[in-house]
Amino acid sequence: MSILHLLASVQGLRGSEANIRLAKDIAASNNKAAVKELVENLNNKNKNIQSDCIKTLYETAYIKPELIADESAVFISLLQSKNNRLVWGAMYAISCIADLKHKEVYAALDSIMKTVAKGSVITIDNGVEILSRLNKYPQYTNTTDHLLIEQLWQCPIKQLPMYIEKAIISINKVNKEIYINLTEKRKTECERDTQLKRLEKSIKQMMKI
Repeated sequence: MSILHLLASVQGLRGSEANIRLAKDIAASNNKAAVKELVENLNNKNKNIQSDCIKTLYETAYIKPELIADESAVFISLLQSKNNRLVWGAMYAISCIADLKHKEVYAALDSIMKTVAKGSVITIDNGVEILSRLNKYPQYTNTTDHLLIEQLWQCPIKQLPMYIEKAIISINKVNKEIYINLTEKRKTECERDTQLKRLEKSIKQMMKI
């Protein structure tokens, strides 16, 4: 039975609560058929249904990434979409499955970085998440370490605490001094005490690595 009638727009509902609820149900029941139907409807003529489908898919991915991992090629292809909602939704989904499909995601890195370069804040946030996850793998670090550091240098200071926190998963004894020095230098740009405190906490974490 189709699950499209459970999407928010089909029910005439505003907001995303219905889609989030559906994602939780799909993850809990391991409903692969529902995932397939949502993926198929990313090309629905109704853009509201497209938006609901990508929202439900990445919310599912957040809970149970393995359930959508095999659709990695679809999400990567969506980076070329003219619908920005699908683009940043796909970036979110890719960030959730980056560990499970790191080879496929790394192979698409050029497309991902082009998307980041022209993307919204949400797109860039997910780009940093993807880079951080890929950067854990030694076979990618010659490329990803440089790209991640570049994002940390050029991002607005208000984003830096979150980005450093994301990056910590890939920081090791070999590269930690670069990240510590970067964070120390950019601390002077902080506009709020909360930003400074988060950066100082991250510096302490990195020093213990």
